[in-house]
Amino acid sequence: MAGEVIVDALPYYDQGYDEPGVREAAYALVEEETRRYRPTKNYLEHLPVIEYVPIETEVMKNEFERLSARLPMEMLSMKRYELPPPPSGRQNDITAWNECVDNSMAQLEHQSARIANLELMSRYGANSWKLHNEVLVKMLDNAQKIQQSLRKRIQEINWKRKNDQIIAGGELRQLEESWISLVAKNYEIERVCMELQQEITELKEQERKLRGRGPAVVEENNTE
Repeated sequence: MAGEVIVDALPYYDQGYDEPGVREAAYALVEEETRRYRPTKNYLEHLPVIEYVPIETEVMKNEFERLSARLPMEMLSMKRYELPPPPSGRQNDITAWNECVDNSMAQLEHQSARIANLELMSRYGANSWKLHNEVLVKMLDNAQKIQQSLRKRIQEINWKRKNDQIIAGGELRQLEESWISLVAKNYEIERVCMELQQEITELKEQERKLRGRGPAVVEENNTE
């Protein structure tokens, strides 16, 4: 498969990770990889566009537009809580005073509603918070159970990886020892073959020399 990377490391079995220079070499490889990586400006462009319509309100839409335009957040307006008198030019204007009175009555009604809400909260809020806290406790228990289950699965996977790597490492060591033994035997066989070849060459040379001296030896025998 194109681009497939086969990892042949056995970190639970391999040795030598703490030797001098190994960590530096690993960091150098990572640094080289990061130099070749060129992220795009929009690295999420391959993902589908999120649809905010089902949950987006007008307030959220305006806030997203403000964030996109990098505009500062508007300060909370306290104007409606103020009770200013009529301006100096309208001190004798009954209409202006009526507007001020209406504003004060609205403020008074607002404060009355806040007092009612506080009284309702003091009466019923505790039970609501207790129920809410019970729900949160159940959610926490479920999350902790899921976390424990995931940690257990991770531990089992790590133990399995460690066991598999130890077994594979032992097999690799046996194969390596067998390979070294075979290489040594082959080397010994080659050495013996070379010695035999050398010996054969020497014997052939002696034979050739003896054949070259053969007639002279025969003549000497006849003369006697």
